[in-house]
Amino acid sequence: MTYYQDENLRIRDMEPADAQILNDEYTAQGWHPDIDYYHMRMREAAEGKCVALTAEYEGRPAGNLYLYFDAQEGPFKGQGIPVIVDFGVLQKHQRKGIGNRLMNTAEQLAAQRSDTVTLGVGLCREYGAAQRIYAKRGYIPDGSGVWYQNRQCVQYETTCTVDDDLVLFLSKKLTD
Repeated sequence: MTYYQDENLRIRDMEPADAQILNDEYTAQGWHPDIDYYHMRMREAAEGKCVALTAEYEGRPAGNLYLYFDAQEGPFKGQGIPVIVDFGVLQKHQRKGIGNRLMNTAEQLAAQRSDTVTLGVGLCREYGAAQRIYAKRGYIPDGSGVWYQNRQCVQYETTCTVDDDLVLFLSKKLTD
């Protein structure tokens, strides 16, 4: 299904061929993706657990995200609140509005089920672009503090590593 389209950009459901393209592109920019991960996300979309979105720019996948209809981890777990997971735009396609279009689509889909959408963002500098876009879009910290490996960090007690598993959860009201 296509959710948005203009002359250069199309936001659509992820297709099997996207997995290899995104895997190769993210690997080329120094990330460590796993192609089986994309296939798992598409299976979960087929099961109705999420929507797997691809941003196609000038005919090629340029970014992706997943919208789960019920958060399965973090402070919103099991509350029926949608969560945006693994939002990314290839570096060579950033600053073209692709990320905002992906987020617009995810928020519109989330609003069909809830008045709130959530996400977790990494705290290291590699997530700086994501941190900025979320703040500009009105996402605010939920107040539960920092989480590591799906456990809430406790002051002076939790030991963690600054990696992809160290996150801050944010939420956004979708309606006034």
